[in-house]
Amino acid sequence: MSAAGYSRPMTAAGLALLLCGVAPAALAQQAQTQQALATASTQATGISQEQLLALVGRLDALEQRNEALEAQILDLKAAQASGNQALREQASANTVSLANGRPTFATGDGQFTASIRGIIQLDAAQYDQRRPGTLAADVRRGSVGDATEADRARDLGDGTNFRRVRLGVEGKAWGDWNYNLLLDFGGSGVEEAGKITNAYVEYAGLQPLKFRVGAFAPITGLEDATLNTASLFPERAAVTELVRGFAGGDGRTGAAVLANGDRWSVFGGVTGATVVTQNFDEQLGVVGRITWLPMKGQDSLVHVGANVNLIVNPATTGPDIAPAGAASPVRLRERPELRVDGTRLIDTGNIDADSLSSYGLELGWQQKRFTLQGEYFWIDVARRNSLLAGPKFSGWYGQAAWTLTGQARRYNTANGGFDVPRVEAPFSLKAKTWGIWELAARYSELDLNYRPGGAGTAPSASAVRGGDQKIFTLGLNWYPNNNVRFLADYQRAEVRRLSPGGATFGAGALTPPAGAQIGQDLNIWSFRTQYAF
Repeated sequence: MSAAGYSRPMTAAGLALLLCGVAPAALAQQAQTQQALATASTQATGISQEQLLALVGRLDALEQRNEALEAQILDLKAAQASGNQALREQASANTVSLANGRPTFATGDGQFTASIRGIIQLDAAQYDQRRPGTLAADVRRGSVGDATEADRARDLGDGTNFRRVRLGVEGKAWGDWNYNLLLDFGGSGVEEAGKITNAYVEYAGLQPLKFRVGAFAPITGLEDATLNTASLFPERAAVTELVRGFAGGDGRTGAAVLANGDRWSVFGGVTGATVVTQNFDEQLGVVGRITWLPMKGQDSLVHVGANVNLIVNPATTGPDIAPAGAASPVRLRERPELRVDGTRLIDTGNIDADSLSSYGLELGWQQKRFTLQGEYFWIDVARRNSLLAGPKFSGWYGQAAWTLTGQARRYNTANGGFDVPRVEAPFSLKAKTWGIWELAARYSELDLNYRPGGAGTAPSASAVRGGDQKIFTLGLNWYPNNNVRFLADYQRAEVRRLSPGGATFGAGALTPPAGAQIGQDLNIWSFRTQYAF
């Protein structure tokens, strides 16, 4: 081996020995340095090494606690999100209810509702009259110019009539908008094809004001403020039925503003024709009413009110061609206070008119189970293109109710009228509960005579021999529950009416001699079966 070959191993061995000697010293020096730094740190902060270690332990515990709290917060957020979702699902869920038999659908937030309405009223009647004779010998008459009613007035038809068969839906949309759609298939003596009773929308977002437009029944008086499903008798008093037909009545198109408080109500509307009427120029009418409760206690109240019903422009019968223009007649006629037979026993015939005005006063009183109410109306007709005096008519009624079973009739502050008592204990043989029994009585008069003159005489030029009708009614009502009602009634009707003569009712024997008594006295027995929801 050469010298160079030995030198490399020897060099490596020397370096190894040198490193072995240096490494322990270097490690010892590093330990001394760390110790010095720790000592310097503790000396600089004034904290011992044991205290430093304790602080480090506390920081570790706090960090662990913080991690636990963060986990709990995450769990709470997850639970809250789940709960909010459940609440949102609950709020958006639709509901269905059947309160008092009326199906109602509603969204969970109450913004949209739809209630199905239904009414069935079946009337049966027997008319107790003097036996009929021939047209020449028996001069009792009905509507002017109506040969059929001339026959029927002498022998009113006994039988039955579906007075109302109504079906519809009402509710609200978007919280502030109300709607009502109601069709009627009943009639007056003869059932009719379906016709619109209500078809309107109403904005109620500016309480207490409500704004209504469409087809509806304007509130024309105290008796009209009571729903037809809640009235004491099968029909309203004759004068109130006549007045509501001027500018109100079922299916009247128009626009109205209405409002009410705890003791008051107001109604104002502009109306046109009913939905089943068509003319060349439609009627323009105005309806206004205000009510107030000067006394209202727990068991008693007093109602006062006033109303106005105007025909501003009567409907025309043809084109409005100058100079005279088309006729614009108004006609006042009414039946006895029942509709099984539709014959009208008092009738003014057509009066060519510029306008018609009706003004009414209302009074009502309730003391526990006893209720009393009445209205008086003045009716003026302004003739068109005539020097004759404008005829004036009037009518009134008074009625009372006494609940045998002790319950009180309610008062509807929204309409300003009385409502049926609520049946808290429905009829049940098992429970020995009998519902509600109620006695009712009414006297009404409707006078459609103007300067009629005496019997056996011809009328003056301005006279109107429409007739005077007085009716006394006695009724017994039974409410087995809040949906079913039975009404049994007796009427005594007295009609005094002089024949105008000429050809008023038609040629020949259809028109009795001028001044002949064409009215009559009769008794009417009736029974109504009603189901409403």
